[in-house]
Amino acid sequence: MGPLHGIKIIEFGAIGPGPFCAMMLSDMGAEVLRLDRIDPPELGLKRETRFATLNRGRRSVAMDLKADGAAAAVLRLVAGADALIEGFRPGVMERLGLGPEACLSANPRLVYGRITGWGQDGPLAQAAGHDINYLAISGALHCIGREGQLPAPPQNFLADMAGGGMYLAFGVVCALLEARASGKGQVVDAAMVDGVASLLTSVHGLYAAGLIGDRRGENHYDGGAPWYDSYAAADGALLAVGAIEGRFYGNLLKLLGLAAADLPDQHDRAGWPVLRARFAAAFRTKTRAEWLAAMAGQDVCVAPVLTLAESLANPHLAARGTFIEVDGVRQPAPAPRFSRTVPDHPAPPPEPGAHTDAALADWGFCPAEISRLRTAKAIA
Repeated sequence: MGPLHGIKIIEFGAIGPGPFCAMMLSDMGAEVLRLDRIDPPELGLKRETRFATLNRGRRSVAMDLKADGAAAAVLRLVAGADALIEGFRPGVMERLGLGPEACLSANPRLVYGRITGWGQDGPLAQAAGHDINYLAISGALHCIGREGQLPAPPQNFLADMAGGGMYLAFGVVCALLEARASGKGQVVDAAMVDGVASLLTSVHGLYAAGLIGDRRGENHYDGGAPWYDSYAAADGALLAVGAIEGRFYGNLLKLLGLAAADLPDQHDRAGWPVLRARFAAAFRTKTRAEWLAAMAGQDVCVAPVLTLAESLANPHLAARGTFIEVDGVRQPAPAPRFSRTVPDHPAPPPEPGAHTDAALADWGFCPAEISRLRTAKAIA
């Protein structure tokens, strides 16, 4: 059933962080109704619907929000919802007659969730952008990569999913909890630049204390420290090392057959090149499988750097059920875990409009009303 069972949410179809937020809430048991465009835009990476994994677990109504009667129909849905999620540029929902003022008038308890890259206000509010741009302005992108090399974009999961979708989901649930006590809804303004900046809180603390610098790839956790980096084994496979604490560092030296007396101090930055060379040479003496066997049961903070295919078959992740299969597609299971209100297995992603009539009927529309909306080409 999931801990959010009984919560009803309207999602305005989009890409990236909005669907990720809706998936998170749906995975936790909320009933999320997705309002898709009648003619959805083509994505850069074309795929079958079943591979659009972010859209799993909810029903879809195909709607033209600009058609006669569409806004009124949405406000009918809003009246019976607990929350709403939209990811348009600032002002778009207001022009459609579906901004916060209109929706909160229809339902004063509504939580109105908004996700954008730059936020609802500020000089860049109307600018176009993607994950890499939000990382860039927040300072995060500058931190990722090797010394003397260009920054390395971390796919699109840092700003879009973590800084955006996850923060919106957190904000929506916080506002839902508050609404139970106050009886009043509110607007949640989730901006990816704000979320990414929040993720950098500890980094800013270290920087303010003078413990890390502003040069990429020269610090403790950005690959600058030799005891927090990846190394190639004899077979070319990679191992990730995170031996920060002295105890784990000492265990790492024993695993590699190195003596601390013959090496620079762990935290002597001037000696880091020597440590890195010694570590690299040691790791090249065995295959990854041999290293994994040698370190079994030891606290060394070393793990294999797996490909996506390898992670799907990893014994630990398999034992935990970290991945599930939905409509023949392997994908991550709902997270986190709950001891009592265990979420149901997600349903496959729907085709846009697959549930138009049934979903509208369940949300209180009679057959005549549905027919009138279809005649007006507001739904399909």
